[in-house]
Amino acid sequence: MGLVHLLRAVAVEFDLLGAEFAARHGLHPTDVRALIHLLDAAREDSLATPGRLGERLSLNSAGTTALIDRLERLGLIRRTRDTADRRRVLLHVEEKAQELGWAFFGPVINDVRGVAEEFDAHELETVRRFLTSALDATRRTS
Repeated sequence: MGLVHLLRAVAVEFDLLGAEFAARHGLHPTDVRALIHLLDAAREDSLATPGRLGERLSLNSAGTTALIDRLERLGLIRRTRDTADRRRVLLHVEEKAQELGWAFFGPVINDVRGVAEEFDAHELETVRRFLTSALDATRRTS
């Protein structure tokens, strides 16, 4: 149970950071989660669509549209038509959002990267395996 409690504590701290970031920039915590999902999609080189975003955030169509409208109005994301399928809308995170994120989260990211440098490759692989399995278990539950 000790690992579960530590993992929960890390999750709570990240959630508090996300809430502080949201408050500083006039965002809702769901806006921050949406930006994270869109950044993850870009990093994984997968298409980010309103439907996928709504599914990831457990929002209905109207809620997803309102969220996208709000983020677009703030200049944090943009919508484009998919060139392969003009019916499909794709979502992209704007540089402004990335800059705001790095300005706020950069120091903690660098600190965590520094902590990771204290572990050898085998230890990091064990941590990666554990976190991946914990994430999979959490997703199966929800």
